[in-house]
Amino acid sequence: MTRLFLFTALLAGVALVASSCREVDPGKKRYAYVTNGVAEFWTLAEAGANKAGTELGVDVSVLMPGSLTDQKNMLEDAITRGVDGIAVSPIDPVNQTDMLNGVARAADLITHDSDAPESDRQAYIGMDNYEAGRLCGQLIKEALPEGGSIMLLIGRMEQDNSRKRRQGVIDELLDRPSDPNRFDPPGDVIEGNKYNILGTLTDGFDLAKAKANAEDALSRHPDISAMVGLFAYNPPAIIQALEQAGKIGAVKIVGFDEDEQTLAGIQSGAVHGTVVQNPYEYGYQSVVLLNKLAAEEEGALADGEFISIPGRQIRKDNVDDFWTDLKKKLGKE
Repeated sequence: MTRLFLFTALLAGVALVASSCREVDPGKKRYAYVTNGVAEFWTLAEAGANKAGTELGVDVSVLMPGSLTDQKNMLEDAITRGVDGIAVSPIDPVNQTDMLNGVARAADLITHDSDAPESDRQAYIGMDNYEAGRLCGQLIKEALPEGGSIMLLIGRMEQDNSRKRRQGVIDELLDRPSDPNRFDPPGDVIEGNKYNILGTLTDGFDLAKAKANAEDALSRHPDISAMVGLFAYNPPAIIQALEQAGKIGAVKIVGFDEDEQTLAGIQSGAVHGTVVQNPYEYGYQSVVLLNKLAAEEEGALADGEFISIPGRQIRKDNVDDFWTDLKKKLGKE
């Protein structure tokens, strides 16, 4: 187990204890916003959730687990504390379905960022990850108009958003018709007319392993054309590996999310582009919806169970404006 993983687990434990022990106004509605890890992405979501909590006058606990077990414990703790609603990004939705159904019996339950469509959750807030994957595939085509060999790097394959995001990339590169239910096994080499997907490397949310995966891809495939990082921390890990190998620019980088190193890489030209979500809105809208559900507000789900917050492509021509807005939301400007 790496020091980083231990530190992440410690942070998660501190977050859980702190949320359990802090004083809460018994007259306020209480909601738990549970992420699927500890990352800068979730710091943005936390800011949005807290902003909504302040505006609505409700209590919001943001909980960031370091593992599947941490997430289970946090959900159980939230129910024990009697929260009125929970928004969660499930780490392993298929195997968590029974547990999530138990949570849904005790409190209003919605998902965000990554869905658990077979569970009894009331709604999902986020983007269409399959279509976002196709947006990412479009960026790869821009970076490599003549084609090439590509390695995909991702945290976990168990998450609903991971599977769909990865498949969207593959289908776009192979010019397939849209089919979110299609699944290409991650261990296979997938050959298209112009683009070959060499494989998919997972890291289990371990940042050290994410960098090691990028290094391994370079070692095993010296003529690789591009690496694609599908979790927020993957593009920075790829940047570090390429810098150490002296291959910045020689190997194209396309990413996901808005890590500061990724955005700086776009500015410098080291990264072609990234597909960003809107984690601030995920947090904000999750708390707003939970509060409507708790109040049994008519029309809370008037738009259906899928509340779409579309993704967007960030390139060199729009990264400055995007980053300026991001800093404002985080209170850094």
